[in-house]
Amino acid sequence: MKISVAGLGYVGLSLSILLAQKHEVIGYDINQEKIALLNKKTSPIFDSEISRYLQEKKLHVSFTINPEIAFKDVDYLVVATPTDFEDKSKTFNTSSIEQVIKIFLKINKKATIIIKSTVPVGYTESLRKQFKYKSIHFSPEFLREGKALYDNLYPSRIVIGSETSSGKKFGEILKSLSLNDNVPLLFTSSSEAESIKLFSNTYLAMRVAFFNELDTFAELKSLNSQKVIEGVSTDPRIGNYYNNPSFGYGGYCLPKDTKQLLSNFKDIPQELMTSVVQSNRTRKDHIVDMILQKKPKVVGIYRLVMKSHSDNIRNSAIQGVIKRLLEKKVKVIIYEPLVLENRFYETDVVNDLNAFLKHSDLIVSNRFYKELESVKSKVYTRDLTNND
Repeated sequence: MKISVAGLGYVGLSLSILLAQKHEVIGYDINQEKIALLNKKTSPIFDSEISRYLQEKKLHVSFTINPEIAFKDVDYLVVATPTDFEDKSKTFNTSSIEQVIKIFLKINKKATIIIKSTVPVGYTESLRKQFKYKSIHFSPEFLREGKALYDNLYPSRIVIGSETSSGKKFGEILKSLSLNDNVPLLFTSSSEAESIKLFSNTYLAMRVAFFNELDTFAELKSLNSQKVIEGVSTDPRIGNYYNNPSFGYGGYCLPKDTKQLLSNFKDIPQELMTSVVQSNRTRKDHIVDMILQKKPKVVGIYRLVMKSHSDNIRNSAIQGVIKRLLEKKVKVIIYEPLVLENRFYETDVVNDLNAFLKHSDLIVSNRFYKELESVKSKVYTRDLTNND
């Protein structure tokens, strides 16, 4: 098959490489620097499997910023452009998807369009009406940052929001490339597939929130949080996973997806969805209260990334902590090698590690890193197991 993938972030790039093992793929993005790197077989994002496959595997893939080259004569268009949540409108900004489809349909009106971007429930159905084009379907992705290609190779499930022949064919294409021989392949309506994506991520956010609130309870009651979590998680119905306390859930997906699902619940009875979103705010408030109790003169923030082994700082929980500290007029300095400027949030970035450690009275780190071992006594973290 000839397949175009529009949007080369974690989702689009990992999917391009997956498909290019057996199909002709053209990756399209408006970022010229990203395209230049990819055409040199260099990954613009941190993902070890993506980097390895680009360098070592025989892939039938090319990358371009030219929509004519990307879209002409392809059998499928996969749209994986970003959809950020806008607090003012209380919904995802889906304009990037619509812009791509508008350009695409001027060039190609025979292909099947697969939306991989996360969207509100009912959105794909509305697109079919808006563009008067029936062959638009939705297929959610379930990927971890830094593990996107791995999760495409070993998917937990493949969901296709279509029961048409072209939708089913795309599902079979994904399954044929899976190294998980027993991966479930589910066909649903587009709105059901959209719901699966949002409910899945909200459940994960709820689990993060649950163990964070358990940790808050243990911290304030002077209990050993790790022992309580171990005792709770030994129950096989609960499981010993996704239970390491943090400063809150963050990153590309969980913050925006929980808000979008809550917005979709308008006029539908619920309490839990509101609580999941509110719990994440409350957790950051608690973390700041605990920091203030220590009365530090200078708070050092060690790393802005969402989690260890990640290059993503967008919507990381630690940024919510920083904003609250600044509102309390606390002096904050930041250590983050990914930030090349010397200011972030009107705060000094000190990327000389020794100077950072020396000038910080208290070091706040969402995850504990070995570089902090020598100053462990002045590190505040809720990381219990040194993993994500």
